[in-house]
Amino acid sequence: MPAPPSARFTRPVTVLVLIALLAAVAVLSLAVGAKSIAPGEVWRVLLDNDGSDDAVVIWDRRVPRTLLGIAAGAALGLSGALMQALSRNPLADPGLLGVNAGAAAAVVTAGTLIPAAGEGTTILFACAGAGLATAIVYTIGRGGGRRATPVRLVLAGMATSAVLASFTAALTLIDNDSADRLRFWMVGSLAAAKGDEVVLVAPVIALAAAVGIALGARLNALALGDEAGRALGVDPGRVRLVTLVVVTVLCGAATAAIGPITFVGLMVPHAVRLFTGPDQRRLLPLSTLLAPIVLLGCDVIGRVAARPGELEAGVVTAFVGAPLFILLVRRRKVADL
Repeated sequence: MPAPPSARFTRPVTVLVLIALLAAVAVLSLAVGAKSIAPGEVWRVLLDNDGSDDAVVIWDRRVPRTLLGIAAGAALGLSGALMQALSRNPLADPGLLGVNAGAAAAVVTAGTLIPAAGEGTTILFACAGAGLATAIVYTIGRGGGRRATPVRLVLAGMATSAVLASFTAALTLIDNDSADRLRFWMVGSLAAAKGDEVVLVAPVIALAAAVGIALGARLNALALGDEAGRALGVDPGRVRLVTLVVVTVLCGAATAAIGPITFVGLMVPHAVRLFTGPDQRRLLPLSTLLAPIVLLGCDVIGRVAARPGELEAGVVTAFVGAPLFILLVRRRKVADL
């Protein structure tokens, strides 16, 4: 009897395939741009930074861009999977539920009020904004004591995102310097990545990701219901709190670094779930691996599609993800409203 998809997908060879794909996309990210560089030359420059023009392009621009894409992609993919597991909502996504918009509004606020704010301060503001947006969406979704259904949460998230986006736009219109500085960041971009951002953001994302992946077994228990979870030794309130904190940190750090990118957290868990099923112990780590492939792939497509200029990664992910979101919404039952 052939093995079920979930069994096939957990084999080490499959994980190795994902790692190989990530390595391949990373090489493309280093090689492709306004100036194309042969893969062999990329490898030579990585081993020997000789100060040539190619070395400057790769080490100063594309290496930080690639590493930040890997870190932010992992954060977005894992946070989307965690949010879907926590809310039992297949439409949950940090962008659709207003989390990214909250982080973005907080970052723009910090940039306007504290122009000299460092990256650490920006990340703190982004995490605070993401947490506040999450609280607002869940409060609206449960308004009147009703159940926070998937569609209710999505509608609340879209409304909250619209308000926060208007607030962000108003701030940038008031402050022209902020508008110039944040123009590309606000649509989600890896183009302005710097090495010091990677050094600051990557450890935060790695720590939060480790905690998030470790929650897989507990989230599996909660999927059976709170009573069953307690019988299995899981504290539902504590698990939900820790999960929300992890999602907030992941989204805050990723948004502070590259801007509000939507749909990655929605697309990736759905793709992985086709092969793993609902087991969070498999779904969470594999979403963490696949999401950077998607984000870097979209970034590379954006560089090639509009040469000699480029489309921002956030534009490409929206173009790819919007049709998927419409398909998912159409498949939801009217009874969810």
